[in-house]
Amino acid sequence: MSRRAAPEANAARTAGAGSWTLAAKLGAVGGTLLLMVLASIGATLWITWQLEGGAAALNEAGRMRMQTWRLAQALPGAERARIGALAEEFDRSVSLLRGGDPSRPLVVPRDDRSQAAFAQVQSGWQTLRGQWIGAAPGAEASRQAEQFTGHIDAFVTAIERQMARLTAVLNALQLMLVALAITSAVALVYSAYLFIFNPLARLQSGLALVGQGQLGARVDVTSADEFGALSIGFNRMAATLQGLYQNLEAKVREKTLRLETEHTRLAALYEAAAFAARATTLDELARGFATQVRQVARADAAAVRWSDESNQRYLLLASDGLPREMVDHEHCVPTGECLCAQVKGHAATQVIPIRSRAGGLLGHCERAGFDTVIGVPIRLHERLVGELSLFYRTPALLADDDRVLLEALASHLAAAIESLRAGALEREAAVADERRLLARELHDSIAQSLAFQKIQVGLLRTAIKRQDAAQSARALDELEAGVLESLSHVRELLVHFRTRTDSEDIAPALQATLRKFEQQTGLTAHLSIEGDGLPLAADVQVQVLHVVQEALSNVRKHARAHEVWLRVQRQPRWRVEVRDDGCGFVPGQAAPDETHVGLRIMRERAQRIGASVEVASAPGEGTCVVLVLPEPQRMAA
Repeated sequence: MSRRAAPEANAARTAGAGSWTLAAKLGAVGGTLLLMVLASIGATLWITWQLEGGAAALNEAGRMRMQTWRLAQALPGAERARIGALAEEFDRSVSLLRGGDPSRPLVVPRDDRSQAAFAQVQSGWQTLRGQWIGAAPGAEASRQAEQFTGHIDAFVTAIERQMARLTAVLNALQLMLVALAITSAVALVYSAYLFIFNPLARLQSGLALVGQGQLGARVDVTSADEFGALSIGFNRMAATLQGLYQNLEAKVREKTLRLETEHTRLAALYEAAAFAARATTLDELARGFATQVRQVARADAAAVRWSDESNQRYLLLASDGLPREMVDHEHCVPTGECLCAQVKGHAATQVIPIRSRAGGLLGHCERAGFDTVIGVPIRLHERLVGELSLFYRTPALLADDDRVLLEALASHLAAAIESLRAGALEREAAVADERRLLARELHDSIAQSLAFQKIQVGLLRTAIKRQDAAQSARALDELEAGVLESLSHVRELLVHFRTRTDSEDIAPALQATLRKFEQQTGLTAHLSIEGDGLPLAADVQVQVLHVVQEALSNVRKHARAHEVWLRVQRQPRWRVEVRDDGCGFVPGQAAPDETHVGLRIMRERAQRIGASVEVASAPGEGTCVVLVLPEPQRMAA
């Protein structure tokens, strides 16, 4: 253990100690031992296989000795077929010894003595076979058999000697395996101590010293493996802890200031977002942002400028702290005429020193006493909306964090301006939709009545010229009926446009509609609502109410009914049914009167919300109007 050695010196010593990792070292030791064990086991298995093959060869040689004597005894009086079968059996034994049989296993040893003895057996058999089978057997068969079995005995002796040698080698290998196992255990234990336990003990010792407060403790780096890297890391950690401990107060003070700065930035962003949500006009938004940004940036003055879509000019929306003369001078600045009015293709946050540009584009800023201007473009989705300008009477710099904060504030301002513009467009669209709706209602009802009255006025003028009293009276009656009908349409339109839904449930609006219908007609109206379903959107509710009101209007004008039933079914889809007990009509044969107009209006309203209207009627059986809304998924789409 060395407490004064630096990590760099330890690393320098490590470079000369080798660059093997811990895994490589353990792998090398284990791999070497494994190869030695595998080689020993392989040699043992090979020798065992040779011994088994030799033992099988000995058995086959003994069998050949027995076959020789059987053949010799069968020669004097045996048939040729019998002698040939015994000879073929002997041939198979010779072939088996010559080729071997790995499945048993059976193999003749490969040493010279065994191979020479086996060659002598083969040549002796070929000679003996020719004498015993090719010619008539003689009286010397026993002597010849004894001489040939001598060759077989020599072959057996050679195999036994080779097997004895192999057995001695096998015993030596087994002893070597025992020694190798002991050596491997010792090598593994020593390697574990050298590569693992000893470096781990040094690290534990260093950790104990650091735990006792001795932050100057260091660990010697003696290798380049994982423990060497851990030792270097430990030394760096100890040095860092020592430095942190020595400079703890300065670090805490620095972190506190940084946290306070971040808190101030977050508070500024939160206040800007909250103010943008509260602002209702562009003037209020611009003035509030100019004041807030000036306080956040600690500037002497601030200005918010707006640029048109073509980026031809910048208009001063609001300012805070600017002299009146400068406000009047910069009320409208053409793009590029001042460094604060940047071209949208090159607009970027910039710090502009005024003193170095005296007498140029920023002369009016110098006359107002400013030294530095910071310009921040106001962008929304890559579209330049305007620019935020901050004025300082002393030299000012812009840090990266301050730049990010100002750009975030400018982004909030751009979003708020776009939100105000979108709100104005929505209100304008809503007014336009109401006007279009009113125009359609007037066209489908009062305009047609007025057109009919215009025709009647023409007929009345013609009758007056002709002095036709009867025709004049009829025209006046028609005009009176038309005026009354127009008044009725106006009342219905007023009822329609005054009926609105104030909640998610359409039931109160339907009840109010039926009450007004009963008051106007004196008829009895019944309302039933079945099932539970998702509430309808406000625009869908309005169209449903208008269809119901149009159906009730047709009942009042043409049905001559006594009662009306309004049934609403919410599941599986919305279904609204208006049924009366009036006179009814034949749908296919009805004249194109205002009943047809009312049906057309109902169908048009239903198409706007993806619904359908079906009418069922028969003379004397009343009329049923059914409005079926689409499924909730289609309605949501």
